[in-house]
Amino acid sequence: MKIILSAAVAAIAIATPALAQQVPDAKIAVVDSERLLSECTACKAANTQLQAQGTQFQTQAQQLAAPLQTEGQALQTAVNAAKGTPDAALQARIRAYQTKEQQVNQQLQGQRATLERNVAWVRQQIGQKAGPIIQTVAQQRGATIALDKGSTLFAAPATDITDAVLTQLNSQLPSVSTTAPAQTAPATPAATTPAAGRPSGR
Repeated sequence: MKIILSAAVAAIAIATPALAQQVPDAKIAVVDSERLLSECTACKAANTQLQAQGTQFQTQAQQLAAPLQTEGQALQTAVNAAKGTPDAALQARIRAYQTKEQQVNQQLQGQRATLERNVAWVRQQIGQKAGPIIQTVAQQRGATIALDKGSTLFAAPATDITDAVLTQLNSQLPSVSTTAPAQTAPATPAATTPAAGRPSGR
């Protein structure tokens, strides 16, 4: 499962004091986001862990689906034998199967959502750290704009700051968490007390 760091290495415009009525010449630095994602220490470890989570999810999905498939085929055979008029017992089996199928789907949807939140959490941690590093390194090189190498048609090797960014990223972010914080339940709105009715006139 590949983690995309587009938010961190998208074009970063660095504020530069400008003279009145003048726009300074742009000096560009280039960052190879693909290389960051493949060589960053935290990225490699996180990708391995997220891949393991994805594999575990797929395995569990198959384990839950297999008995449902077998049961569904048996029910279909029974329905065919009943020539479309299942008796009460068969109808009860069908309803029980549908309930079980719905429960399995809900369980898998929840696990898939958790996996997606973990991916987003990893991306957020890396992006929050990589963005300022890219800006700092670019400024140190005298650049006013940092671009992702993948969005450029040509970039001279001298404009590439990936090595410096990678070194600092590994130093400042040796690892990340691959388990997203638990979602907080939305606050329940306070119940409003109905206004007392007016006394009825005679």
